[in-house]
Amino acid sequence: MKTTEDEVAGSSSDEEQTNSPESKQPPDGKAGSTFGSFSSFLSNAIGHDVRCCSSFDGFVHRCMYRPVDGAALGVARVLFGLAMLIDIPEERGGGDLDLRWGEPRDCRFPLIHSMVPPTLPKMGIIYGLMWLGAAGIMVGYRYRVSVAIFTGTYWYVFLLDKSAWNNHSYLYGLLGTIFLFIDAHRCWSIDAWKNPPVDQTVPFWNYFILKFQFFVLYFVAGLKKLSREWLSGYAMTNLSYHWVFFPFRALLGPKLTDLLIVHWFGCIFDTTVVFFLVYGPTRKLATLFASAFHLMNSRLFHIGMFPWVCLSQLPLYYSFSWPRRLFRYGNSTPLSPGCEHTEQDIKKHRKHHHRRKWKMLAMLTYCALQLFLPYSHFLTKGYNNWTNGLYGYSWDMMVHAWDTIMIGIRVVDRHDPERIHYVEPFAFVDNDRWTKHADMAVQFARCIERNIQQENPRIRTPTAVANPNVSIYFDIWCSMNGRFQQRIFDPNVDILQAPWSPFEPVGWVLPLLHQFSGLRDTLIVRQTDEVLSWSNHSDVLFIADFPGLTLRNYVNEDLYNVSLTVLKGTVRYEASLDEDVAKSSEILQPGQSASLPAGTFHSIETIGQQPSCYMYTYVNRTKELEAIRNGAEVKSTPAMLPLGDELFHRWENFVRFLQHVGNSLLYEVYGVPMPRRLKELVADG
Repeated sequence: MKTTEDEVAGSSSDEEQTNSPESKQPPDGKAGSTFGSFSSFLSNAIGHDVRCCSSFDGFVHRCMYRPVDGAALGVARVLFGLAMLIDIPEERGGGDLDLRWGEPRDCRFPLIHSMVPPTLPKMGIIYGLMWLGAAGIMVGYRYRVSVAIFTGTYWYVFLLDKSAWNNHSYLYGLLGTIFLFIDAHRCWSIDAWKNPPVDQTVPFWNYFILKFQFFVLYFVAGLKKLSREWLSGYAMTNLSYHWVFFPFRALLGPKLTDLLIVHWFGCIFDTTVVFFLVYGPTRKLATLFASAFHLMNSRLFHIGMFPWVCLSQLPLYYSFSWPRRLFRYGNSTPLSPGCEHTEQDIKKHRKHHHRRKWKMLAMLTYCALQLFLPYSHFLTKGYNNWTNGLYGYSWDMMVHAWDTIMIGIRVVDRHDPERIHYVEPFAFVDNDRWTKHADMAVQFARCIERNIQQENPRIRTPTAVANPNVSIYFDIWCSMNGRFQQRIFDPNVDILQAPWSPFEPVGWVLPLLHQFSGLRDTLIVRQTDEVLSWSNHSDVLFIADFPGLTLRNYVNEDLYNVSLTVLKGTVRYEASLDEDVAKSSEILQPGQSASLPAGTFHSIETIGQQPSCYMYTYVNRTKELEAIRNGAEVKSTPAMLPLGDELFHRWENFVRFLQHVGNSLLYEVYGVPMPRRLKELVADG
């Protein structure tokens, strides 16, 4: 008996409910009416009969292994492969292979600390294999081999550098792993064209596992936004000034747009969108909102193919055979109604029952793991700091906004403590992700120590890491979600000697000063508005510090009218105009101020038992003179839709990527030297 398109899409028809053995014996009376109503609602809502969940056998055979058309799954495979072909030269760094992996002194942050990246030519070959794997996924050629190559190389590159992790880079690896186990090549593939399958159906669990992964993406991200930090509007400030929010800004104003549209609606969207997509009556409206949401994100943030990957998976919530209707190609594979077909399938394939059950147990274990990992931070305490866990698998997307004003790296010779050197913060790294994570700080310190050994052979020792001849101290000042700037690591701890374990709390990570968080709504906003009203070039900086610690700072000569005002606690302020002149010392209480001369060093020590907070106010003379010299300031307005520039940039990345892969092959096969750009020249250009 041929089914309707709704049945192929997973909806239970009245005929199916009538013909199935279970439906012929419904419960009597009111209970039967309630059961029937609930069963009908469930069928209309998610396309499954309630009997599918009555037992594990029913779940496995009636639900998860129910054969459905693989057409929509094939399209999802094609679009995912295409997105990865574009992503590899871009966000994976394929277009800048020489810059990202070519400098041996650069510091890496692998998840497994003993991992060492191969040489640049070998990395080029790995990237080339990854790209070929993605191409094989897209066209469906030698599908299993292609997915295995892509997924293996992708996870390898992913694990090599935690500083490049994002939620969506983690998502791509998960999707690649899922595609490895599902039959997404039954339709729209070279494999199916060369060796046509008996039918183009796939078990329903192939769709379920993909949709579940996106459910975790949205829903857990929404749960992470159910916090005071997000709902109070601290995470994404001033985003309303982007052109995509103009209609909302015109109606609500910038502050309410940031709070209600960016934060509140973002939270509601993430926690509910999948439920509205699954429920038939709201599916089209949810698709409209989801499409608008992801298209806006593609304009708001530099997140590569992430919005497009999410958009490409939205059709999974519609009919399994929608591509056939859209392209007028082929007919839906004739299927018997769900439960009746499954009963016949049970009798015919009794020997496969145990194998199916084990597969479903593995799938359910994977699903449970995806729900557990975002909340597993009570186990991996070594990765916790002001936030929990590493960025990526936690799905805390955009919840934390960081602002780092100072990165001090002090290297002290242990044999001669008077010899102190300062390392430029970006000498060996491309970003400052390491400043927020203790494990990456340890890796960075060891990398600096290794580079020092290579440049200064006299300090090498057989056990350099265990007994280094230098000490390295980090003095890093960060602000999270608009708080006071404060230290994240204890500046008096030698990071090379600091203990760190994945399963133990890190004692040298200083706690977030939550007692000052409430001042964001009152004191910081009020003082900032007052200082900014002085002129177009005045500014303010808020600092918080711990008892017994001292901030040593330098007032640049292009600043004037610089003052220090204590807001909470007690500090000792010391300044010196010349190194030969004795320093002047002054105790400042809350509300007291001191004027700071330009071109001098000063120190601020927090004394007493309580943390202190204070603010710098200043005017930038250089910017002021430039404004006077150039007349009225002209702000360049970026193009609203620079599609041409984006396409050109992607084409350039792709061409460079092909060149890098080709040069890598020439080097490995024929020994032809591989050209490499220098970061300084690229930055100057």
